[in-house]
Amino acid sequence: MTGRKVKLAFIANDCARRASYRRRKKSMLKKIEELSTLCGVEACAIVYSPFDQEAQIWPSESGVQNVVEKFRTMPEWKKHKMGNQESVMEKSIMKGKRKIAKLEEENKEMEITMFMFQCLDTTRVQHQQNMTLEDLNLLSSVIEQKLNDVSRRLDLTDVTEVPYQPQIQTFVDTNLKL
Repeated sequence: MTGRKVKLAFIANDCARRASYRRRKKSMLKKIEELSTLCGVEACAIVYSPFDQEAQIWPSESGVQNVVEKFRTMPEWKKHKMGNQESVMEKSIMKGKRKIAKLEEENKEMEITMFMFQCLDTTRVQHQQNMTLEDLNLLSSVIEQKLNDVSRRLDLTDVTEVPYQPQIQTFVDTNLKL
């Protein structure tokens, strides 16, 4: 049975919010217990809620203290390598920003290339008011790149293509009298 995607939003109804909290807390504690048992790892959970006066802890207070103390005595470089949600989100955001910048650059180059082909297709170049100096420089570099590609292809065809030479057959006439 697969779970349907749940829209994460604050539950306004107090009774429904409390019921959802209890179900999810029970499920989370069960998963932590399964993780600890099946994988042989030390795990703990501390849950504070507005519905209870005291924090809910698992497995026990001494078990939580052991796990927390083990974490505190861990060398700083190991803690640093672990990361946290904030650093993971920052990395994801930076990766997304780099991807957006790359796509914007590719789109701009594609627009300039299309403009170049449009200019070649028409007999008269239409004046573009919205082209900046940067766009014109990019157009110049795209034209140079396309010319270099054409030159390289021509050089390759010159090297690999053998010019046509007609085959001439020689006939020896044995009936010739000298």
